Amino acid sequence: MGVACNGWPPGADYQVVGKQRMVSGVATPRRGAAFSTPWRHTLRAVDADLEMVARLRNGDEDAFVTLVGRYQQPMLRLARSFVPSQAVAEEAVQDTWLGLVRGIETFEGRSSFKTWLFRILVNRARSAGTKEHPAAPTEALHAVDPSRFNAEGQWADPVDQWIEESERRLDAAAWSPILKAALEDLPPRQRQVVLLRDVEGLSHDEACSVLGISVGNQRVLLHRGRSQLRGVLEAKMGKG
Repeated sequence: MGVACNGWPPGADYQVVGKQRMVSGVATPRRGAAFSTPWRHTLRAVDADLEMVARLRNGDEDAFVTLVGRYQQPMLRLARSFVPSQAVAEEAVQDTWLGLVRGIETFEGRSSFKTWLFRILVNRARSAGTKEHPAAPTEALHAVDPSRFNAEGQWADPVDQWIEESERRLDAAAWSPILKAALEDLPPRQRQVVLLRDVEGLSHDEACSVLGISVGNQRVLLHRGRSQLRGVLEAKMGKG
């Protein structure tokens, strides 16, 4: 059963998460959005996945095609952060889809289908990455400049306030190539957490489950990844 594999699509990627919209991995305010709307969106997505799972268990090939269309690109982005080439990422994604078809009965619904699928992918991508680079060194995590925070440990210049200000100076279409390049330049572990949290909209518990890391480690990686992305945007906009 073939699965087409394509690269990151051109233009900005939009994903509704919480009270914000994501533009290729960085949250921008969604003015006028009701708090309940994203939750309804999320619940609809979960229900749609469960419907596809039920149909797939009954042998509906169209359900499989629908799931591939929904998750192929996110899976490729995530897999690419574990492996050295696009070809190896595509192989890991292909293997995940085949494993899904063979093991769909093992999905018990204890987590969302998306979390379950990404966990399978991460296991396969890690295995593929280890085969390619068995002695790859652990990345160094550089500390964020302490001057960026106040005495309470919060941003001295709040992120939401800064992003809303910058949104008036840079339209969404211009964000995409800048943020895509910045995201790809993050250390792999930071990129994985940022992808899951800020692009795919997973909760911190779901991201920890997918990656097999502690909540504390996830918070550090997310904070540092977001800090680096913010630094790139500040440099591009001449701020700071």
